[in-house]
Amino acid sequence: MAKKSRPSQTLVKVVNDLFPVKEKRGGGLIKIEAWEDASGKVARYSMAYINPLLFAGDNGRVLGYDNAHGYHHRHYKGTVSMVEDFSNYENMLDRFQQELKEFIK
Repeated sequence: MAKKSRPSQTLVKVVNDLFPVKEKRGGGLIKIEAWEDASGKVARYSMAYINPLLFAGDNGRVLGYDNAHGYHHRHYKGTVSMVEDFSNYENMLDRFQQELKEFIK
């Protein structure tokens, strides 16, 4: 996985959401963050379902998507894989929410 460098820019955090998941629905925490650049485009994002009772590795991250290392990638129970078909943040968020259904009842 080749890492792409990004020029330094000022980003503004526009999403900073934490959603505790009730124990009867699976427990854990959903964390979603996004930062926009000066043009209003999401330049950085992170979304994660954290539940150390389901997976203790990777700081409890069971499922997640982010572009923190210069490329779009998916975390799934300790395995990291590149997202080849990234189109935009909104579609990635939709994908994340669909995949959460595997864990949240």
